[in-house]
Amino acid sequence: MTQTAIPYIFMRGGTSRGPYFRREDLPENLETLSHVLIAAVGSGHPLNIDGIGGGAAVTTKVAMLSESMDDWCDIDYFFAQVSVEDQLVDFKPTCGNILSGVGPAAIELGLIAPQGDVTEIRIRAVNTGARVIAKVQTPGGQLTYEGDTAIAGAPGTAAPVQLSFMGVVGSSTGAFLPTGNLRDTVQGVELTCMDVAMPVVIARATDFGLTGYESAEDLDANRAFFDKMEAVRQEAGLLMGMGDVSKSVTPKFGLLAPAQNGGTISARYFMPWKTHPSMAVTGAQCLASCALTPGSVADGLLSRPTENPANVVLEHASGTIDVLVDYATEDGFTLNAAGLVRTARKLADGHVYVPATVWAG
Repeated sequence: MTQTAIPYIFMRGGTSRGPYFRREDLPENLETLSHVLIAAVGSGHPLNIDGIGGGAAVTTKVAMLSESMDDWCDIDYFFAQVSVEDQLVDFKPTCGNILSGVGPAAIELGLIAPQGDVTEIRIRAVNTGARVIAKVQTPGGQLTYEGDTAIAGAPGTAAPVQLSFMGVVGSSTGAFLPTGNLRDTVQGVELTCMDVAMPVVIARATDFGLTGYESAEDLDANRAFFDKMEAVRQEAGLLMGMGDVSKSVTPKFGLLAPAQNGGTISARYFMPWKTHPSMAVTGAQCLASCALTPGSVADGLLSRPTENPANVVLEHASGTIDVLVDYATEDGFTLNAAGLVRTARKLADGHVYVPATVWAG
């Protein structure tokens, strides 16, 4: 055989898409695994023409699932971000949108059995150690994707997947504020560097000469902005203790502006070398936490909610996303948990093939 067949499920999770594998069906060695995922996705071509990627960072994501050895969890979720063109694989971050499909995929792959009308699945994000409870619709013990929940950035409606994130503060750097400051100034730009579910460098859009209401396409075309943002991001990464981040997708980058359409605050999110067409689930938690934190760069851009839990509505490039934040302010800002509702849908299943020269299986 000149090719190796690997069983997989192809799913949309939230506003991302990619293959979901059993971890045991892939090589253990991370270098070999990287080569396999690059071949499967087709990284190295802008259209991923020789793989199943979609030519965008939100469609070159991979989930690898296994039964968890952790007493608290049911499923271990190992994530990989494969680059579109650079043949790179980043195992540092996790992805909350792809996580939206982990519960349904775990049922599809036979890793967990449905329990009643709603199946609660406890998930450990292997990359960051975060713990997430997913509630998946299984009426009569049967997994369903049908429903009337709509999310911005995905067409139509589907069954809701409720996600509750715990233990996400400092998940990558070990600290809520990795630099130790509520604000830092890098190359003349005031920043809040925060690590909640995802380390994010956050700035005000106006400090880059932007409104914060630009479309993703307009932002992607603004190469002068991206050049400055990347220089700021790399320097901030050093301040955050993350070392040289020039080839890592973390920390991500976010811009804030006052809300325009009745939300809490307007936000644009970067992956980081392209604008996210909507909003990342992990990034949304960090941006919502920044919005709620007095003294951050969000000061003056919003009227902070006073209720707790607070429903923070982020206006993004495709619509809005709601983040329900359970927090405390007795000793600074403390995040207890964050909840979101996403949807997912199975698109295909079968085998993806990689050259046997990459991996013989």
